[in-house]
Amino acid sequence: MKTNNILEVHGLTKRYAAHTALQDVSLKVPRGSIFGLLGPNGAGKTTLIRIITQILMPDEGEVFINGELLNQDHIRLIGYLPEERGLYKKMKVGEQLMYLAQLKGLKEKEARQRIKYWLDRLNLTEWAGKTIEDLSKGMGQKVQFIATVLHEPELIILDEPFSGFDPVNANLIKDEIMQLRERGSSIIFSTHRMESVEELCDHIALISKSRKILDGTKREIKDMHRSNTYLVEHRGVLSGFLQGELEVLQETPLEEGYHQTILRAPLADGPNYILQKLLPLVEVHRFEEKIPSINEIFIMNVQGGDKEVAYV
Repeated sequence: MKTNNILEVHGLTKRYAAHTALQDVSLKVPRGSIFGLLGPNGAGKTTLIRIITQILMPDEGEVFINGELLNQDHIRLIGYLPEERGLYKKMKVGEQLMYLAQLKGLKEKEARQRIKYWLDRLNLTEWAGKTIEDLSKGMGQKVQFIATVLHEPELIILDEPFSGFDPVNANLIKDEIMQLRERGSSIIFSTHRMESVEELCDHIALISKSRKILDGTKREIKDMHRSNTYLVEHRGVLSGFLQGELEVLQETPLEEGYHQTILRAPLADGPNYILQKLLPLVEVHRFEEKIPSINEIFIMNVQGGDKEVAYV
């Protein structure tokens, strides 16, 4: 029976001798979402992915796919693109994709149709008869991506999918990820590229030192880290004229009498209230809240969790 969450992880713990790779990690991946799985190297992300893909077994906890306890039948519902790529270098591209498609249960006729579709789509048709070792790293990455999505999995796990791509091909794969989501796939996206997380992800979980330390929608997580800090560009000087409730963090002179000011307000004061305070004092030309980026939030939490994001 399908649920609102394609994947649920409850209390996963995995130990290797004296090292704990995962400690009581729980999370839910909403159906039809792009879910960012973030964390520094060694945090436990790869261990979590290997448990979901049944490469490893947990010491404690459970995994559910479509509301069912994880079992061997779920393997065909998952497409996994590992960070460490694993293609057969001496095998031809078309033959390799056919072999991998049939491993996932596709019949030969259907597999041929899908292989042709994807080779055309990713500009690899003329390379179908070449071996993997004849390809550039980027082209090899495309073949691995095709192998991951060829059987149209419900859940796609992508570990550093843009590694090895130039900007043009990275954008091509990014567009394909969005299209896969539009066609009904749910995607777990593990990466260190925070700009891609900003652009693609709906939900985020951050794992550090084997534990989950953040989890929620991108908007919820950004709202949690708001500091009511604003950037204002204006004509005239603010320093010395504001009442104590608005704190000037930095004021920088620009040209022709303009200034750029970064200020902080009490959390209860919204932007409209702040603007009302500013307008009698200066001529406002730009006004925006400084909401922290996912990259800033990542660094702040991984480095200790109690450090403010630096805006100045």
